[in-house]
Amino acid sequence: MCHDCVAGGPSGASRRSFTRFLAAGAGLTVLAACTPEAPAGVPPSSSSAAPAVTSQVPSPVAAPSVESTTAAVEPPPQAPVPPSATLPRQFSLTDPASPWLVVNKHRPLSPADYVPADLVHPNVRLAVSGEAALLNSTTAVAAEAMFAAAAHDGVSITLASGYRSYGTQVATYNGYVATRGQADADTASARPGYSEHQSGWSFDIGDGGGACGFQPCFADQPAAVWAKANGHRFGFVVRYPWMFHPITGYYYEPWHLRYLGVEAATDMAARGISTAEEYFGVDAAPAYA
Repeated sequence: MCHDCVAGGPSGASRRSFTRFLAAGAGLTVLAACTPEAPAGVPPSSSSAAPAVTSQVPSPVAAPSVESTTAAVEPPPQAPVPPSATLPRQFSLTDPASPWLVVNKHRPLSPADYVPADLVHPNVRLAVSGEAALLNSTTAVAAEAMFAAAAHDGVSITLASGYRSYGTQVATYNGYVATRGQADADTASARPGYSEHQSGWSFDIGDGGGACGFQPCFADQPAAVWAKANGHRFGFVVRYPWMFHPITGYYYEPWHLRYLGVEAATDMAARGISTAEEYFGVDAAPAYA
């Protein structure tokens, strides 16, 4: 609100003086003072500089609108910057050979039948054989370091499921559908082409004692407790944490670890960020699109 505007003309002025005041253009200046900015090129008027008065009172001049005197335009809203953007090294979120690859129910692998070019057998304690004992070379090196550190702390971790090919995922997913129905299967198993296991960046762990494998009670086993607390030191996160299924699309899997690199995993832990979706700034994927 303008607190300097005159509502009824100068106090005590005669009708003729008030007419002269308007004719001088002072009315325009006073009204313009109620807008954020006076029009450019209009000097302030005064009673001593007023031009000669005609016999008729001129028609009132409308004050310029706020729109006409305001040139600033609101900038378009910008997308929020994801937490991962603060790291000095950036990686692709879509390249399956990238440690920052984000695979979920909205983001399939491309190509769907992708096979890592560098699958190897890590030197760790295995609870499986065949392709399930494979990881990509980067993940394998990190897993070896993590398993060794856990053993040093008296905790035995086993590799329970590593790489899973497209064909294997077809059989795995169809098995869930046959026994549990598709709706329930979609909360427990990825559709073919949507599995992190196929990328070589993920694997499932077991406890050396063999208890609670792939069951909710695994969360309380030494292997799960140690991996959750220390995995980030080696580049790993629990990919599907407790109570974050509306974001990840999967219920809690304390056995499913994902390699993101030490920098990203440590930054996530320090910030208290639980999911890759939040950290990398991609949409939640509670269900298939």
